[in-house]
Amino acid sequence: MPTKQFLEKVLTARVYDVAKESPLDIMPGLSQRLSNQVLLKREDLQPVFSFKCRGAFNKVYQVLQEQPGIKGVIAASAGNHAQGVALAAKKLKMHATIVMPATTPMIKVNAVKSYSAKVVLKGENFDEAYQHSLKLAEKEKLIFIHPYDDLDVIAGQGTIAHEIIRQYPNDIEAIFVPVGGGGLLAGIVGFMKSVKPSIKVIGVEPEDAACLEAAMLAKRRVKLKEVGIFADGVAVRQIGQVTFKMIRDLVDDVITVSTDQICAAIKDTYDDTRAICEPAGAISLAGLKKYVDEHAIEGHTLVAINSGANMNFDRLRHVSERAEIGEQREALLAVEIPERPGSFKQFCQLIGKRQITEFNYRYADSKSARVFAGIQLTRGVEEKDQIISHLQEKEYQVDDMTDNEVAKLHTRYMVGGHPGPGVDNELLYRFQFPEKPGALLQFLGEIGRRWNISLFHYRNHGADYGRILMGIQVDADQHREFRQFLSTLSFPYWEETGNRAYEIFLK
Repeated sequence: MPTKQFLEKVLTARVYDVAKESPLDIMPGLSQRLSNQVLLKREDLQPVFSFKCRGAFNKVYQVLQEQPGIKGVIAASAGNHAQGVALAAKKLKMHATIVMPATTPMIKVNAVKSYSAKVVLKGENFDEAYQHSLKLAEKEKLIFIHPYDDLDVIAGQGTIAHEIIRQYPNDIEAIFVPVGGGGLLAGIVGFMKSVKPSIKVIGVEPEDAACLEAAMLAKRRVKLKEVGIFADGVAVRQIGQVTFKMIRDLVDDVITVSTDQICAAIKDTYDDTRAICEPAGAISLAGLKKYVDEHAIEGHTLVAINSGANMNFDRLRHVSERAEIGEQREALLAVEIPERPGSFKQFCQLIGKRQITEFNYRYADSKSARVFAGIQLTRGVEEKDQIISHLQEKEYQVDDMTDNEVAKLHTRYMVGGHPGPGVDNELLYRFQFPEKPGALLQFLGEIGRRWNISLFHYRNHGADYGRILMGIQVDADQHREFRQFLSTLSFPYWEETGNRAYEIFLK
C-alpha cells in the first residue's frame, strides 16, 4: 500500500471508542543504569490489558460500515486478540464467536466470555483453532477478523505511533516493537517512516520464535518448524503476508532476545513502574537493553512498547528465577569437590563474600561430591569467568550451567537423583505437551506400557504447555522401535542423553 494511503488509514482509524491514549512513561531507574532516557509506552493499561483492542475495533467498525447487515464476526485466538474482538463486538452491539484451542486456560476463556462473546473450544493449538474458525465463518456467514494480517487491523495498531510523536515531539533515537505476526510492527513502522523517517524502528523477537528474522534472512516468508512457548503472545511460526510486505523495506533492524533477558525486562518494568507485563510485553524492553549494550550508545531517547499485561500469576515464579540470570547477576555452576571434612567450607572461602543463591549437594562416591551452586554477581560475565578460573586454579572441576536450559528448567530441582544399580540403559528426553485435563496421565500411559520410566521431572510454569524431563530404559536392540514410537507423537521432543547437566548430576 502506498505510504500516503496508509498514513490516511492510521489518521482516520476508529480506535478510541474502546482504547485510550496510553501514557509514555519514563523509566527513571533503568534510564540511569543505561545512561539513556528510556520511555515505556503503556499499552498494558488498555481495557483488555493489551494494544490488541485498537486494531480489532478498527477492523470490526470498518466491516460494519461496509456491510451493515452482517450476522457477526469470528476470530481465532487464545489470548489478547480474542478479548479485543469480543470487546469491539460488544461495543458495536454485534455477535462475536471466538474459537480458542481446547488447551486454553479457563482464566482466558472466562475473560472472553465476560464480553458476551460465544467461545468455541476446538483443536490442540492455534493452527487447528484457526482452521476451524474459517470453516465456521463460511458455514455461519460470519466475517473473519485476522489478528494481524489485515490493513485495518494494522492501521489501528499504527495509532500508537501517532500518539508517541504527539506525546514526545523531541528527537527519538529508536522505537523497539515486539513482533509476533507483525501487525504492531507494521503499523508503527508504516506510520513513522511516513512522518519521521529519522526515527529507527526496531523489531524484537524471542530467539526461539524469530519468524521475522528468518524471513529477512531468506528474503521471503518462511515457516518455523517449532516456536518457543514462554512468550506465547508472539509465538508465531510465520510472519504475516501483508505485514511482511510493509516491514521488509521499512524496518531498521530485528533483534532477538533470550527467555532470561525477557524475564529481566519484566523485573525492570516492575522495579520502575510497579506494573507486571506479560513476556510478549517485555520483549521490546529486552531488545532495547541489548541494543544499548551492543552499540554502546549514551544520551539518547529510546522507546519500548509494553504491549500487554495478560500474565498468568503462576508464571511469576519462573520469571523471578530467571530474571537474575537475564541481568547477568547470577551464575549457575556445577562443581566437583573432594569428599572430605571441610571441603564445603573451603569451596565457600574460594567464592569469597559473594552471596550463594542456591546450593545443591549430592554424595557421588568416597572420593568426590557434586555441587550445583548459584552465585550472585555484581559485574556480570567478567566476574563469572573470574570465579570459574579461580576455582579451576585450585583444581576444582567446574562446568558453567548458566546457559544450559536443562539445568535451569529441571536438574537444579533434581540434584541427587543418581540411578540405583542396574540402570545402564537409560535414555533422557525432554517433552513439551499441551496442558489439559488427563494429558499427562495419557502420555505416561502410552510410554509406560512399553518401556520403564527411570527418571521423571515435571513442573507447571503456568503456561499453556507442560515440560517434562524423562529417563526411559530402552535396550539397545529396541532403539529403532522406540524412535519410531516417538515419531508418532503430536508434540515436540528433544533427546538430552548427552547433556552435561545430566551426566554430572543424574546419570
